Amino acid sequence: MDLLLLFKSVIMGLVEGLTEFLPISSTGHLILTGDLLNFLDKEKRDVYEIFIQFGAMLAVVWEYRSKISQTLAGAKRPGRERNLLINVAIAFVPAAALGFLFNKMIKASLFHPVPVALAFIIGGFVILWAEKRQHTVTVETVDDLSLMDAFKVGLAQCFALIPGTSRSGATIIGGLFLGLSRKAATEFSFFLAIPTLSAASLYSLWKMRHALVADDIGIFAVGFLASMISAFFAVRALLKFISTHTFIPFAWYRIAFGLLVLLTAWSGAVTWAV
Repeated sequence: MDLLLLFKSVIMGLVEGLTEFLPISSTGHLILTGDLLNFLDKEKRDVYEIFIQFGAMLAVVWEYRSKISQTLAGAKRPGRERNLLINVAIAFVPAAALGFLFNKMIKASLFHPVPVALAFIIGGFVILWAEKRQHTVTVETVDDLSLMDAFKVGLAQCFALIPGTSRSGATIIGGLFLGLSRKAATEFSFFLAIPTLSAASLYSLWKMRHALVADDIGIFAVGFLASMISAFFAVRALLKFISTHTFIPFAWYRIAFGLLVLLTAWSGAVTWAV
């Protein structure tokens, strides 16, 4: 087994796990990291990224296993558990529908380093705008969300179809604009990630099953574990961070990182596959 390829797989898994639930775009980071590492061919890398994304999602399932089990058990009768389940389902639909219709076109046009860098920068300024405006909290916890709140967060998630935007960033910042507290917006984003990432992963894996071969099991497994473990710590760190901080540091990171990619592309310091 190629040790260098395994090492690259660990790096890719760590990048996915550490960025999936932060408002900085895991897809954007994976595109840039994979390009820098020259990791696998494009078709196989697409399958690999989907697979390790599923690992990151399992970290959320484990972290919220108690809440998830309570919600599923309580969904049999009317109440906040059933409402949360319905809200997640409603929020899931818009991005799932648009992704199914336009995913191929988006991948062909925007899954390249320079468009990703531009999305990083624009997203950074959106976060700054969201944090600088007057934030009136009308939804304190995820259990307080209305059906319309959930649908609007689902619409916000549609922006995440643009690589470099960030699924968690779109849903969290969208939630802030809608009056959710930072904790409610972040936790609902985590819950929404479960059906969103599961559906995207299973659908894409089935569609691209022809690219899977037995020889890749080790590479995929290493990336999956690295993603799941790093995502677990990233989720806990983010929840602790938002209890005393705003999302402004993530905004400046996005802007700086996006500018760095554009600068290296313009100067020729890095030959990005644009």
